[in-house]
Amino acid sequence: MTNSQLTNPQFTDLPVVVAGLGVSGISAARVLHGLGARVTVVDGGSGPGLAARAAELEAHGVTVRLGDGASLPEGTELVVTSPGWAPDSPLFAAAGAAGVPVWGDVELAWRLRKPLPGTGEPAPWLAVTGTNGKTTTVQMLASILTAAGKRTAAVGNVGVSVLDAVLAEEPYDVLAVELSSYQLHWAPSLRPHSAAVLNLAPDHLDWHGSMEAYAADKGRIYEGNQVACVYNLADPATEALVMAADVEEGCRAIGFGLGAPSPSNFGVVDGLLVDRAFVADRAKNAAELGAIEDVNPPAPHNIANALAAAALARAYGVDTKAVREGLRAFRPDAHRIAEVGVVREVTYVDDSKATNTHAAAASLAAFRPVVWIAGGLAKGATFDDLVQGAAERLRAVVLIGQDRALIREALERHAPDVPVIEAAEGQTGAVAMAEVVRTAASLARSGDTVLLAPACASMDMFTNYGERGDLFAAAVRELANPPGS
Repeated sequence: MTNSQLTNPQFTDLPVVVAGLGVSGISAARVLHGLGARVTVVDGGSGPGLAARAAELEAHGVTVRLGDGASLPEGTELVVTSPGWAPDSPLFAAAGAAGVPVWGDVELAWRLRKPLPGTGEPAPWLAVTGTNGKTTTVQMLASILTAAGKRTAAVGNVGVSVLDAVLAEEPYDVLAVELSSYQLHWAPSLRPHSAAVLNLAPDHLDWHGSMEAYAADKGRIYEGNQVACVYNLADPATEALVMAADVEEGCRAIGFGLGAPSPSNFGVVDGLLVDRAFVADRAKNAAELGAIEDVNPPAPHNIANALAAAALARAYGVDTKAVREGLRAFRPDAHRIAEVGVVREVTYVDDSKATNTHAAAASLAAFRPVVWIAGGLAKGATFDDLVQGAAERLRAVVLIGQDRALIREALERHAPDVPVIEAAEGQTGAVAMAEVVRTAASLARSGDTVLLAPACASMDMFTNYGERGDLFAAAVRELANPPGS
């Protein structure tokens, strides 16, 4: 992107602070600088990696202040924050005291949308949030939209900058947008075409301060919806968010669930995914969208994801054939219920992306019997409900990580007869995972599943959940083909 591609007098010579020197912060700084703003990036961290990023921005005329995440430069008129910065950060307190607005990168992107040629309107956003399943659902949605012949992309929290998408040289017809609670918190003007909240469970409460605040930020995604507010019939909290939203006249509440749907909902009948919302005479009719076998993998929670994606696509006007073709073409990302091997009639499944209890519960519900690998950084979570719900499925448990004791204690209360082995403390990386997989293999029987669904974050032992999953898969391969074999 070059500066000549961007024109917006609102930002010319505007003194703007960008909070954070991560991917979204760098993207925002470059865009704002290209718009003619006077940009200062602040970041409380330091080190060679940040210094290199700072130097690259400074070479283009952006001011960067490392080691300073608190003070607001005099004369600042706008703060644009990276998603991870908590609302109680001193920088935002200073901005509030000075009457300076704070936007996230999503808010900035929303305000910079450009009209599509021939329509006079920007590309609509079909938005998805929830505690779990967001990435899979927006990727399914993008696959369906592509099958319908639309130029589209899965953007936002999924890893592709929404700023880059709205400013793309070749415009998109429609965007499938994954939004985290962080991003929604800082996006007051966002008004999607249609949106879905997939589920709600305690997560990131250290950032939001309470479950109520977390849910309220998730619910922002429904504000101003034009066609459909899609919610989870199995999660009443998502419907409550729809009922509380201020939407456009005529916008409909559309539920999805794994049972036979009532009128205005999506569901499953005799192994088929069906729509009773966007059909003529929905009191009597339903439209077939595909079969359970068209969903990859066909685990219950993933079928729910597919129904939510289909509901958003149908709200946008996609036909049933494209829904089926898009679901068939979709391939999930790594570390999401990915089978990585079968060794001596035991299946090994990598769901390292299950970094909270809600995701782990969905993963455990897909298999039986299970040798469960769990543990890491709990992020303030409790595990009683998870263990109680999964107890009958557990063959054994291998515990890892800093907060393993929390899971062990829940197992003692709710699954006292399930064998539990704790990995050696102090080990990290490949050495630790190899030992964990060998231990799990010794506990498994023919027909069992060894499931990595840790219900915790990974950074106490691994770089991220991706490395954790990669090392699990490597350890399974070594188990199948030991050195010297």
